[in-house]
Amino acid sequence: MTAKRVAVIGAGPAGIAAIKNFADLGFDVVGFDRCQGVGGNWRFDDPTGHSSVFETTHIISSKYTSSYEDFPLPQDAADYPSHRVLAKYFEDYAHTFGVDQRVRFETEVVKCEPAPGDRWSVSWRRSGEDEVTTEVFDALCVCNGHHHTPRMPEYPGTFTGKMMHSHAYKRAAPFADQRVLVIGGGNSACDVAVETSRVSAKTAISWRRGYYLIPKFMLGQPVDKLFYRFTWLPKRLQLIGLEFLLNLLQGKNRDIGLPDPDHRIMATHPTLNSDLYLAIRHGKVEPKRDIQRLDGKRVYFVDGTSEEFDVIVACTGYQITHPFLDKSLIDLSKAPVRLYQKMLPEKLKNIYFIGLFQPLGCIWPGAELQSKLAARHLAGLWRPSAPLPQLIDHELAHPDVHQVNSPRHTVTVNDMAFRQRLKADLARSAPVPARMGLVPERLAAAE
Repeated sequence: MTAKRVAVIGAGPAGIAAIKNFADLGFDVVGFDRCQGVGGNWRFDDPTGHSSVFETTHIISSKYTSSYEDFPLPQDAADYPSHRVLAKYFEDYAHTFGVDQRVRFETEVVKCEPAPGDRWSVSWRRSGEDEVTTEVFDALCVCNGHHHTPRMPEYPGTFTGKMMHSHAYKRAAPFADQRVLVIGGGNSACDVAVETSRVSAKTAISWRRGYYLIPKFMLGQPVDKLFYRFTWLPKRLQLIGLEFLLNLLQGKNRDIGLPDPDHRIMATHPTLNSDLYLAIRHGKVEPKRDIQRLDGKRVYFVDGTSEEFDVIVACTGYQITHPFLDKSLIDLSKAPVRLYQKMLPEKLKNIYFIGLFQPLGCIWPGAELQSKLAARHLAGLWRPSAPLPQLIDHELAHPDVHQVNSPRHTVTVNDMAFRQRLKADLARSAPVPARMGLVPERLAAAE
């Protein structure tokens, strides 16, 4: 019997996990990726410009919580590995499991649409070429990520200096002797502010709302490693404990001129940064309120102050886009995102979205579990416990954390709780039969 063919779009951390786990169950898997190799967003030097990381980027979750289940990060890796260490990690994973041999690199998927028999028609072309080839697959796995289409802010007036998104930021050197304004309170914003302040004439950071700044280390341990020890506590007590420790160890935002949060911790994606407080206290970064309007190089703020800047770096997140899927078919760019386990749509068959979630932690362990579940679903070894619309309604009504109403927070999950739910579904799946062609040495890991 001919194995079912599965198309996987993207060979980043989620895509390579999907390719590996579908192949483990004997499926004929073909991956597509525009880049020259695996790793997606972590390919800093890839000529496509796909990557949003910059020269000094380190992961914001520690190595202790950021590995695939069957492929740990090297023991000698730093607590928070750099993007180069992670890129090598993904390359090693792909090579170890033969994933890289299944990917068509420098290839763009231009269109996917349903085909007869609950299959999918996939049209693709090689980079730099016009010829489009169409193939039919039994299933489609969408793993194109959600950090590649920048979301730019809009303000009244016109800025005549340079305005850019953090996606285009790669290193601090070009900002030497410039007056830099950074917009945003997320991880990228804080990192860009700190890095540019080392070379700029001046760096300021503008916040629209208050954010919780969580240091990477607390009580001598990586903060995620520390708090994962307390997941047995009720969620409310976990949040209260974290807020108390933050106030005790580093004080309140107002103490350094930043707005205090008007929401509970984890209602926005956490910002893990140990340097911004010091940069502000050292006078290297100046806090600013939200922007009111622009006029030439002068920026007016809501508190009545104004100042001239040469560059504005907008660290304002990304849009969820799937340009190869017609929006009349499915549109996940706005809330609510109706996907069970952030993976299964309610109306379309044999399509899986892997990695389309924003964890309060690391993304690829959850993507790996999604991949295992998706492969078992296609193999007929697992089925949802109830009709998908019902399960999706319940999931949306009971979020891990209640997020602020923002386009940036439509797919947020608590990574540990999310992993537990995926593992619970996996535990209900039937055993993997040897006849499915599973690589023998991986049988135990798949079970």
